[in-house]
Amino acid sequence: MLLAFVLALGVSCVSREKIVYFQDLEQRKALVDSVQNSFRIQPNDLLSIVVSAYDLNAVRPFNLVSEARPATDLSGTTVNSNTQQQGYLTAEDGTIDFPVLGRVKVAGLTRTELSELLVKRISEYVINPIVTIRIVNFKVSILGEVARPGTYNVQGERLTILEALGLAGDMTIFGRRDNVLVIRDNGTGKEYKYMDVREASILNSDYYYLQQNDVIYVEPNNAQIQGSSFNRNTSIYISIASLLISVLVIAFR
Repeated sequence: MLLAFVLALGVSCVSREKIVYFQDLEQRKALVDSVQNSFRIQPNDLLSIVVSAYDLNAVRPFNLVSEARPATDLSGTTVNSNTQQQGYLTAEDGTIDFPVLGRVKVAGLTRTELSELLVKRISEYVINPIVTIRIVNFKVSILGEVARPGTYNVQGERLTILEALGLAGDMTIFGRRDNVLVIRDNGTGKEYKYMDVREASILNSDYYYLQQNDVIYVEPNNAQIQGSSFNRNTSIYISIASLLISVLVIAFR
């Protein structure tokens, strides 16, 4: 009976509707990418801001760099100094301390909006400045029924929920594809959204593109929840009991 039960579990099947992503994609002739990646800067974001222009000396005061002084090694050779671009950490009040300009409000702005603001301000001192902005510490956390849960640092700011799941090794077979939770800090509070990755409509969701510090949680399915209530050592106990029964049967034959 035990063998028959195990075999029944092994051959039991799961319907396609519970597993496959984008099941209704064929019914949608075209998907318009109407969702814009509206990433906005938040407190504690680390920004890399580089100002350039035709006259590099003119924009030098607007670049926050650290220069190591030349040093001499044991052989007496002078080692050249390295120039490294430093980052701007957004304060809790949403500002950064920018050279020459002083305190600048950056929280709530997109990279494009901040770039336009700095270009306008710096143009008072420099002709045709160019401002390049990048988020240095962009990260998301993926938890729950995924192969490799954890917090992941991302290069750039264009990250989709599917790419995030890919970073974590995708959902396990025990993850609910119809109830993936995204938790987001909008600067004034927490907001959340449950997403069904089996439907192609998520491609046009406002949560399809993730933002800084988003948390993704994949809920386990009912089978995994029920299985967690059983003792993980049950199989060992069954093996020991079977061995004892066999010994007793042989001993009292």
